[in-house]
Amino acid sequence: MHHDHPQSVLTPLDNFQHLHSHPVVNEEYMKTVRITSSENAIVTSMYNDAFAVPIVTLGHSLNRVNSKARRIVFYLPDRVSERALCIATASGFEPYAVERIGAPVDGVHGHFADQFTKLSIWKFHELGVKAVVYLDADILVRRNFDELFALPFNFAAVPDIYVGDPGFTIGFNAGVLFVRTSATVFKDLVSQINTAQYRHFEAEQAFLNVFYGPDAVRLPYIYGGNQAIKKRNPQLWEGLQPELRLIHYSLVKPFWRGVYNETGLEDMHENVLRKAEEWGGLWRDEILEWGEAWKETEEIYGLALSRCAWKHGH
Repeated sequence: MHHDHPQSVLTPLDNFQHLHSHPVVNEEYMKTVRITSSENAIVTSMYNDAFAVPIVTLGHSLNRVNSKARRIVFYLPDRVSERALCIATASGFEPYAVERIGAPVDGVHGHFADQFTKLSIWKFHELGVKAVVYLDADILVRRNFDELFALPFNFAAVPDIYVGDPGFTIGFNAGVLFVRTSATVFKDLVSQINTAQYRHFEAEQAFLNVFYGPDAVRLPYIYGGNQAIKKRNPQLWEGLQPELRLIHYSLVKPFWRGVYNETGLEDMHENVLRKAEEWGGLWRDEILEWGEAWKETEEIYGLALSRCAWKHGH
């Protein structure tokens, strides 16, 4: 069909219709694929002590779904206390100290100042890792997603989503990434932080969108689980539930009072209840779900967490 004028293209965020219930992943194909667990890693980042509780809870959620991949948390040793690292690793993440990768010389938004350190995942071949699924710490895993390690591509990411109209962008979000490690790519990335043209205030996400602009594979929404979807299109959010792999607490974070404002362990449940009522209680169920996961984490890893209290903290 020919149109003289381009028509606006409606995404599922604008026009979700539940037309089938076929699975996203082909299980028959997956039975033929051999995934070497020791060469795969699920990686998260720790830029300061406020990340400890979300990371240990993320680790517990990965244990619940029986992921076979290694778990690695990279951290900045001069920003993270011994106590916080102890908490973060209590549910199974291996700690790995990395050097900070600096932001562009003209700076970025204060909260994103350390985010370029995320590029370190490309050099995890040094740890014997060939494939990485990177998750921001503000994520809770619902279902196993080890099938991502069978991807033949070098880079994949989830679509970025905004709550405002038009509510979507053709770019991707850097909170969930699939990466095949490469010393050469790492060198190329770091060498162009200051010379590539992108909006510096959007940090590594804007940079990666330029670097991988024509090459990035977009992962289905079930791998993004961004809170913004529920605000943008509640029907789409509901339709994703049977296969949703994770929830990304991008807008309301149940574990912090404010941005990077750490909540004490003893105040966590109270904080969860308070956060559950934000935005008119839109994400109450999801916030309380995180609260239950934290409660389980406390119960299962309580002994390990109590030992952390004796370690040095900032």
